[in-house]
Amino acid sequence: MRQRHGAVTENLHAANAERSYRVTADDLPLHCPMPDSYLWNSHPKVFLPIEATGEATCPYCSASYVLVKE
Repeated sequence: MRQRHGAVTENLHAANAERSYRVTADDLPLHCPMPDSYLWNSHPKVFLPIEATGEATCPYCSASYVLVKE
């Protein structure tokens, strides 16, 4: 059975709480909201093409993402 995110025992972040995120290759393929966010109060998941330029902006919440090397 597939486990759903958002269980009471999980330590998730509020959806769309930040305006700027630093992401790594481990976060690819990138989507907003991020996997560690509650989804019940967020916009639909949208995949963001960050690989070519290293930057992306969510069309729903305007959060900006920057791809950093570890």
